[in-house]
Amino acid sequence: MTTCSEYIKTTFPLIDDDLKQYVEDVLENGADDFENSEEVFEAVGEVLQEISKDKSENDIRHICENLLNMLKPEQTNGTTTSGSRILNAPVHLGSMVANSENNVEEVKSIWLMQRDDSLKVDARKLEKAQAKLQGKQEKRSKDPKMIATPKLETATASQVTSKKENKLEAKGMNKTQDIKIENFDIAYGDKVLLRNADVLLAFGRRYGLVGRNGLGKSTLLRMIAGGQLQIPSHFSILHVEQEVIGDDTLALDSVLQCDYVRENLLKREKEINASINSGVSDPNLSVELSEIYSHLQTIEADKAPAKASIILSGLGFTSLMQQKPTKTFSGGWRMRLALARALFSRPDLLLLDEPTNMLDIKAIIWLENYLQNWPTTLLVVSHDRHFLETVPTDILHLHTQRIDSYRGNYEQFEKTKTEKLKNQQREYEAQMAHRSHVQEFIDKFRYNANRAASVQSKIKMLEKLPELKPVEKEVEVTLKFPDTESLSPPILQLNEVSFKYNSDRVIFSNVNLGATMDSRICIVGDNGAGKTTLLKIIMGLLSPSSGVCHVHRNLKFGYFSQHHVDQLDMNINSVELLQQAFPGKSSEEYRRQLGSFGVSGDLALQLVASLSGGQKSRVAFARMCMGHPNFLVLDEPTNHLDIETIEALGKAITKFTGGVILVSHDERLIRMVCKELWICGNGSVKSIEGGFDEYRKRVEQELESSQNK
Repeated sequence: MTTCSEYIKTTFPLIDDDLKQYVEDVLENGADDFENSEEVFEAVGEVLQEISKDKSENDIRHICENLLNMLKPEQTNGTTTSGSRILNAPVHLGSMVANSENNVEEVKSIWLMQRDDSLKVDARKLEKAQAKLQGKQEKRSKDPKMIATPKLETATASQVTSKKENKLEAKGMNKTQDIKIENFDIAYGDKVLLRNADVLLAFGRRYGLVGRNGLGKSTLLRMIAGGQLQIPSHFSILHVEQEVIGDDTLALDSVLQCDYVRENLLKREKEINASINSGVSDPNLSVELSEIYSHLQTIEADKAPAKASIILSGLGFTSLMQQKPTKTFSGGWRMRLALARALFSRPDLLLLDEPTNMLDIKAIIWLENYLQNWPTTLLVVSHDRHFLETVPTDILHLHTQRIDSYRGNYEQFEKTKTEKLKNQQREYEAQMAHRSHVQEFIDKFRYNANRAASVQSKIKMLEKLPELKPVEKEVEVTLKFPDTESLSPPILQLNEVSFKYNSDRVIFSNVNLGATMDSRICIVGDNGAGKTTLLKIIMGLLSPSSGVCHVHRNLKFGYFSQHHVDQLDMNINSVELLQQAFPGKSSEEYRRQLGSFGVSGDLALQLVASLSGGQKSRVAFARMCMGHPNFLVLDEPTNHLDIETIEALGKAITKFTGGVILVSHDERLIRMVCKELWICGNGSVKSIEGGFDEYRKRVEQELESSQNK
């Protein structure tokens, strides 16, 4: 194969390594079976043709004949063809679109990737060649060493850009403050997420991006941040996705370092002062130092530490925590640091993906208030309904491979969308009735000579009517927890329970609370107050330092936490995941269980790693309920779930015949299901009267008090 490999590389110098390996594998596996060059052409000809558009079919056949001669030097076959055409320069689709006003329809999109996509091959065109290999691969697949690890698909984007905007961008004259991303597609493997979509982000407005799990909201944010979708280069973009790296940098300094102008000025100030103190007498240094001081005063550099401290405090960092190195914080707190850095740096376009997931209710309320005065453009993906009703000025609705824009918050969006769908349905039904009436006339008098002109007129009128499509309604999300049998009380009782770690830091003490099979208990409190610790004591995963936790002997807990989603085996599909956890059942039973949580059809057979965060959560719910629990303990179950699924979760909890204890920061869910509210904090856990309204009132008073200090 060495000779063939070199020949392919020489003949197709721009061939992708993966495609080159594919062609070599086809030739290697079929070497014994190829009878003539025609069979070689059938196996790899279409692939080679796609790689090199400048070569004719005869050129490719000639290349296939040479390959056969290298595979079977003793065999000569057919006649050779000559006259290969070689272009004197590469053809690039991007420049074709940029320099032509009339070929947008011909060149549908420009792939904004690092590789030249003119070298890519459509997977469907490989089917014929792949079928040729299938028999060989089945034999080789029996060897465990030859079984390849499943390969995850990656997201790709394509976009048509206008000649005018390209010229302005090239000259550096594009100074617009609004961001227009027009006529773009996004795909994930073979699945098209967006087609011919348009997004307009007006400067100073706050956009909430909503839509069902798995439709591509997070992917769209990554495409914008990563440059796969083209926007004017003078915009600064910050996408809060990854946590801050843990090192010796103090939390406060980590935030201040985002102001690069201030940091560079302070660094240069130190260098100049060091030079002057060492005896350097350069008058230019004194002039530069004066300019630096003036610039620092202009940007109010002295106020920066106070501004950074306010942001950190709002996100839950105490004064002591702000002076700790970033490496001392957990992943959740480092995500808060990343959010603090973004808020402090104030980019032209801030992209936030589920910012409330890592926050407690107090920090969420602070963030809602802070973002209402955000000075630049904000695009946020969130499934927290109260957040979406408080922060956005506009809603972008992603559905059916398109994005619709609505003015107002989420509540206004829902009203407008509902009315819009009703109007579309009425218009569709009216047109269908009109079409039916006209068609009856045509059918009745089609062969009546006296009515021929009238019939022809009706036919032309039908042809001119705009073709309306029926309204596509999104499938309603349903979740169903298993039915349980009632247990006689007492079910669950905490008597004088206390807990402290080895450091003697008391988390809570003297807890006296209980639960029944009818309980719908919601636990709230600041992060680190001991909510998850309390849940683990209830389930027997931790032992209290003192006191007793009484649990009914037939009580069977179903425990869900956000960490369970992260700990799913990503390299198998959802059916196999349930099969591993609960072996011995039929495939239909596993699929039925997944279907009751909205994971059905082909979705159940996809790799878990390829699922969205919300879809993974549903799989985790399905696995939890395979054990038929009669008491649910749910720790932050709404993370990554879309609004419709959160609504379905609330309904499922309400209908569940067992008990429920829930830790959540989602105000909508708490209000839907909560019958009793436990507040965890200040070294205690207490049930309060007045429910969530009373708790929110206390938090707002606490925030107002801290801001006035």
